[in-house]
Amino acid sequence: MPPARTALAVVPAYNEAATIEAVIASLRRHAPVFDVLVIDDGSTDDTAGLSRAAGARVVRAPFNLGIGGAVQTGFVFAHEGGYDLMVQVDGDGQHDPEELGKLCDAMRPGIDMVCGSRFLTKGEYLAPISRRAGIHIFAWLLSRFVGQPVTDPTSGFRLYNRHAIRLFAADYPHDYPEVEAVLMLHHHRLQMCEVPVRMFQRGG
Repeated sequence: MPPARTALAVVPAYNEAATIEAVIASLRRHAPVFDVLVIDDGSTDDTAGLSRAAGARVVRAPFNLGIGGAVQTGFVFAHEGGYDLMVQVDGDGQHDPEELGKLCDAMRPGIDMVCGSRFLTKGEYLAPISRRAGIHIFAWLLSRFVGQPVTDPTSGFRLYNRHAIRLFAADYPHDYPEVEAVLMLHHHRLQMCEVPVRMFQRGG
């Protein structure tokens, strides 16, 4: 794990009252050196109040920005706050903070983004077949564009260093953010790697 006070966990959340407390509690238990910031993306439920009660800082969007806008808000916060590392952990319970240590271990000099992949361990995660087909098409295309294997292009469980934080604070894609972010990283000559992680089905 990184030194204290240099790492930020950004949790984009839209109407995640059913799961947000458990996500924050798991982050505080398994990744205590990470500050926790919830981006409440225009929720109509009590996502923001529950997040504060669980000990997280909260930024509330005035309306629903979408996942790209919410995550970019986290990048801006991390960049302006001088954080060395930022991890995205979705508010729906899919990402397991206990696996965050694997991403931190893989963040070494020369690597700017570490992506947690559901598909590097065979049979670990079974998405619906239609979604799985789309993911594999994106993976095939991205792998050829960037010249390295990309197995889980839609995973949002990603750890970024300062170079990547600065890049995405200035500009982060909104249409297919996870997929396009890999292309942006490659275009700006930053490097990524993947590590196998456990993920869960969406909660709530």
